[in-house]
Amino acid sequence: MKIVVVGGTGLIGSKVVEKLRDQQHEAVAASPESGVNTLTGAGLADVLDAASVVVDVSNSPSFADDAVLEFFRTSTSNLLRAERDAGVAHHVALSVVGTQRLAESGYFRAKIAQEELIAASAIPFTIVHATQFFEFIDKIALAATEGDVVRVAPVMIQPMAADDVAGAVAEAAVGDPVGGVIEVAGPEPFRLDELIRQTLEARHDPRRVVSEHDAPYFGAHLTEQMLLPAADAQLGRHHYAAWLAQSLVGR
Repeated sequence: MKIVVVGGTGLIGSKVVEKLRDQQHEAVAASPESGVNTLTGAGLADVLDAASVVVDVSNSPSFADDAVLEFFRTSTSNLLRAERDAGVAHHVALSVVGTQRLAESGYFRAKIAQEELIAASAIPFTIVHATQFFEFIDKIALAATEGDVVRVAPVMIQPMAADDVAGAVAEAAVGDPVGGVIEVAGPEPFRLDELIRQTLEARHDPRRVVSEHDAPYFGAHLTEQMLLPAADAQLGRHHYAAWLAQSLVGR
């Protein structure tokens, strides 16, 4: 089965391509580097020829409110139009657990717009909502840093390894469309401030973590459970402590 992975050269996309190829599928990585540009539509018709499934794990190069909204609206619209013309039978998109609860953030408003376009399309679809990636914890800390202080809210989070995210997306791609959302998460919850403190200490990073209930999370203010998945979420197999220890090997 031919499966086109948009954003197929990135962190998640490259892993999805690898997992699908391991299952003997014809997985094609589509990205601007391969001549496929979802913002302009360039290369879409060619890469989608004979494709059964399209997986969209692309992300905006800018998180500025207007730019990210324009990216997801334009990219998704172009992609869905090209899929319709090519007769694609299943559209799979990666999004974020809690997206609808985080509309205070421009990034998440853009993700909501993306999901609305997908749901309104005639193409059968599956949206995979994943919790935050282990690999993104450092960027959360950086975004929350002022001088040598990292200010984050003491709320719950249940992050997961990128490899587990990719596994869930690849599984969705070869399955039947669900016409809705699948939630996936890591195997254990943490308090966000404690998770970042643990990470910085392991990396011998001198920054100090300060817990502030009103500290924003990419422009949104959080409540205690806002970042957590539903009770029936599929859980990944990788634990953060083991992943963090492995990430430090050779440093």
